[in-house]
Amino acid sequence: MREFDLIVIGAGPGGYVAAIRAAQLGMRVALVEKSPTLGGTCLNIGCIPSKALLESSELFHAARHKLKAHGIDVKTVKLDLKRMLARKDRVVQELTGGLPLLMKKNKIEVLTGRGKLVESGRVDVEGDDALQLEAKYIVLAMGSLPVELPFLKFDGQRVVSSTEALGFEKVPGHLVVVGAGAIGLELGSVWTRLGSKVEVIELLPRVAPQSDPELSKILQKCLTEEGLQFHLECKVTGADLSGKGVRISYQDADGKDHRIETEKVLVAVGRRPRIEGSGLKEAGVELDEQGRVRVDPRFRTNLEGVFAIGDLIHGPMLAHKAEEDGVALAELLAGQAGHVNYHTVPNVIYTWPEVAEVGLTADQAKQQSIPVKVGKFFFRANGRAKSMGEQEGVVKVVAHAETDRLLGVHIVGPRASDLIAEAVTALEFHGSAEDLGRIIHAHPTLSEVVKEAALAVDRRAIHG
Repeated sequence: MREFDLIVIGAGPGGYVAAIRAAQLGMRVALVEKSPTLGGTCLNIGCIPSKALLESSELFHAARHKLKAHGIDVKTVKLDLKRMLARKDRVVQELTGGLPLLMKKNKIEVLTGRGKLVESGRVDVEGDDALQLEAKYIVLAMGSLPVELPFLKFDGQRVVSSTEALGFEKVPGHLVVVGAGAIGLELGSVWTRLGSKVEVIELLPRVAPQSDPELSKILQKCLTEEGLQFHLECKVTGADLSGKGVRISYQDADGKDHRIETEKVLVAVGRRPRIEGSGLKEAGVELDEQGRVRVDPRFRTNLEGVFAIGDLIHGPMLAHKAEEDGVALAELLAGQAGHVNYHTVPNVIYTWPEVAEVGLTADQAKQQSIPVKVGKFFFRANGRAKSMGEQEGVVKVVAHAETDRLLGVHIVGPRASDLIAEAVTALEFHGSAEDLGRIIHAHPTLSEVVKEAALAVDRRAIHG
C-alpha cells in the first residue's frame, strides 16, 4: 500500500491542474491516468486537435476565397490532407509531451492505469502493475464521453464521434452532423472548407441554441455562406446502415418524414460524465438527476475525503472551467479560499466568425425579472475589421437598467475568443457598462467594438 496526501484520478485539464496546484501547496500527490499520454480529452482528442484543424482549414479556405480581394492571386490551391493531419498530431504531441516534464518539476508521481475508487482514502490502480494507494484526499477528475444515440451507435467508421471526425483519412464526399452545438459546428466547418458537402440536423429552432438568439442568426448566415446546410427543428428518427453508407431518417417541425443518404454521420449531441469503470457506484458515491457526481460548494461528495471536479459535476463542460475547479479545490484542501464563479465562465464556439459569450443574455435577465438595457456595435463600422476584410458580426453588452452593472457580453465576430477576456474581467470585478466604455482601447483594434458596444448601452457610441 502506497501513501500520498492527495490522489487525483484523471489527468485531463481539471486533474493535472489540481495535481500541480496541490503540489505547489506542499502536498505529496499521485496522478492516476489510464491513457499513456496526459492531458485527457482536451489535449489529445478535443480542444487542441480541433483548433489545429480549424486553423489549417481556415487558411485553406482563405487562400481559395479571400486572398484575391487583398491583391494576392494564388493560381493553384491544393489540399494535402495527410500533411494537415500530421501537423495537427504534431501540435498535440508537443503539448502532451510537455506535461510529464511539468509533473516531474512539481514532484508529482504519475501512475499509468485505470484508477478505481474503492472507498474513502483508497484507490486501486488497474494496469500492468496493480497498485493499491491510500490518501487523506481523493479527487475524481475522469472527465466526460460523447453521448451516443440508441439508434446511431458509434462504429468509428460510418457513425462517428468527434474523436474519429478529427482524423478522417480522406475528405468525406457527404457528411451529416447531428447537433448544431459547438462541436458539430466546428467540425462541420472544418470538413466543409476542405470540400465535403455537410448537412447539419438540429432538434431546436436555431444553431448554437444556448447562445444569444441574434448571435445564432448571424452565425448561421455566415456558416451557410461558407457551405453548410441546416435542417432546424428536425428530429433524427432512425438510421439504416445496411448499405455502404448511412441512410438517416428525420422528421421536420410539421411532422413530415425525410431521408438523407450520406457517407458518414458525426453525432455531436453532447457529452456525459465518465462514470463507468471508476468504482463510483460500488463505493457509494451519490449522483444527481443528470448522472453527474453530486457535490457541495466545496466540491465534496457524500464520501469523506472524496471530491469531484470538471465534467463530472454541475456547471459547463469546458476545459477552462475544469482547470479553475482544480485550482480552487487544491487551495481549499490547503486551507485557502478557493472559489469558482460559474457565472463568469466564458463560452466559445471556434467557427469563423467565432462566438464568445459570458454572463446573461438579455432574454435570460428578463426571465429573472432583471431590468436590462442593451448596447450593440457591429464590426462593419470598425476600422481594423474592415482592413482585415472580416466585417461580419456584432458585440452586445447587457447591463442592469437601473445600476448599469454589467450582466453579460456576447460577441460574434473575428477573434471573439480573444476579445471576451476583458468582458470576463469586468464582470468578475462587478464592473459597469460605463467602466467598460471608459477603458482606453488601442486604435485601430477589434477590441474597440467592445468599447463602442458598452458606450451604446447609454446611446453614447461614437462611431455608430
